[in-house]
Amino acid sequence: MSVLSVLMAAIAPGVALMSYFYLKDRYDPEPISLVLKLFLFGVLLVFPVMVLQRALVQGLGENPFVFSFLTSAGIEEFFKWFLVYFIIFKHTSFDEPYDGIVYAVATSLGFATLENVLYAFLNDSGFSALMMRAFLPVSGHAMFGVIMGYHLGKAKFSPDGGNKHLLLALVLPLFWHGVFDYTMLVTKTYWIWFMVPLMAFLWMRSLWKVNRANAKSPLRVIHPEDQVKI
Repeated sequence: MSVLSVLMAAIAPGVALMSYFYLKDRYDPEPISLVLKLFLFGVLLVFPVMVLQRALVQGLGENPFVFSFLTSAGIEEFFKWFLVYFIIFKHTSFDEPYDGIVYAVATSLGFATLENVLYAFLNDSGFSALMMRAFLPVSGHAMFGVIMGYHLGKAKFSPDGGNKHLLLALVLPLFWHGVFDYTMLVTKTYWIWFMVPLMAFLWMRSLWKVNRANAKSPLRVIHPEDQVKI
């Protein structure tokens, strides 16, 4: 494969998934510039995360459990959560629950896209390897972003301040990311028997969260087609 072909194949899954979740915003699509800003911040996040992960590996070793839940998932999900919370949570454009999903997915997929590009070039990956990564790590990051964004949306519009959902927005993606990584590390020869059900569950759960977040939009009442006919 040419350099351009590898680059396009590495970038395409993240862009496609971002487009999919952006278009799922039924009532008030977010400003493209703001979504791209979060995507770019996710890209830039790769570099400090890589430095911290390298330091943790040197200090803590590569025990599969510690690596999966702390070095990998812990660092990555905390920084993604931190970015989304401090950049967008109080922004005026965050005006309905689904917006949390859009912005968290943008950050997650920005991170996953550069990670995929680096993997492609550093490992001299072929097309089949990149497609496998599209269905696993890149898709996984999108699912973790949906979980994070769903609970950020709940926190934003919760009448009691939403501290519980702010915590869940960090803990749940971290947990599922850790499960994903741990499964890949300890089931090297028969991982497909575990990963297919796991990814199917995460996708079904994420699509449910997407529909539920849209259903809770305060803007829904102005759309006649969503009114229940009596």
